[in-house]
Amino acid sequence: MSKIAIAIHGGAGTILKKDLTPEKEAAYLAALDNALAAGYSVLEKGGSSLDAVEQAVVSLENTPLFNAGKGSVFTKNGTHEMDASIMEGKTKMAGAVSLITGIKNPVSLARLVMEKSEHVFMAGEGALEFAKLHHCKTENSDYFYDEYRFQQWQAIKNADTFQLDHATNKDKKFGTVGAVAIDVNGTIAAATSTGGMTNKKFGRVGDSPMIGAGTYANNQTCGISCTGSGEFFIRGVVAYDVSCLMEYKGLSLQEACDTVIKNRLPKIGGDGGLIGVDKNGNLAFSFNTEGMYRGKKTSNETYVGIYK
Repeated sequence: MSKIAIAIHGGAGTILKKDLTPEKEAAYLAALDNALAAGYSVLEKGGSSLDAVEQAVVSLENTPLFNAGKGSVFTKNGTHEMDASIMEGKTKMAGAVSLITGIKNPVSLARLVMEKSEHVFMAGEGALEFAKLHHCKTENSDYFYDEYRFQQWQAIKNADTFQLDHATNKDKKFGTVGAVAIDVNGTIAAATSTGGMTNKKFGRVGDSPMIGAGTYANNQTCGISCTGSGEFFIRGVVAYDVSCLMEYKGLSLQEACDTVIKNRLPKIGGDGGLIGVDKNGNLAFSFNTEGMYRGKKTSNETYVGIYK
């Protein structure tokens, strides 16, 4: 029987203690705790890692604190375009969706793509048509409206610029969410979900829904979920790069994560972080920013953190 473990993240970026009120800090830590509990309770009952990462991410999508699901940021047109992906390490099956609107839990739609279609990736209207076919839970635009997100958009909507979820402007940090887990059978899974960038246009897509860039799972190596400057994570094929370093170079999970995040990624101008789990149930965090909303839980340890 394998050692069960789960790790989650809610985004990496310029997160400084002086910029968070005690109330806000407590709210973030509670939300991370809740997501960990949701995922770990699945594993504890002998459930699958796939169910665990989905439940953990659903919990994070359901809070407006993070840039995913309910808390998704506004696009240039004042809408919400969400992306998500999920992967299972035993079969290497995966599902992903991009540019979707009105879906309460994008990660669950990504899983439907994996399990109920012959495809890996669906986007836009086609993905929404598929969601309707499978009675995916939807919400109207009011559900996704958050005053703080709205003001964030108002501040830059007339400028020809966009705001990354990990931006250096202290008030503008909001994060992609993700989870990785290993279950009693030794099966690894990973999932990632995001609302993208504030004021984004042209149907921009980041790394979160891209298998190998933002999400990856392989029972022989690891499960990875990323957050940060998406364009650089795509160019660096970051999630798969960690797995490759473990498979071909024999690096440990932490060594591989740090090599990619603290060495390879900065060389091409990227910043952000990731979470990982290996086939032995070891967990890892790695980020090259001031902080990352994160948490992990095993049979003998529960941890949640924000700052470096």
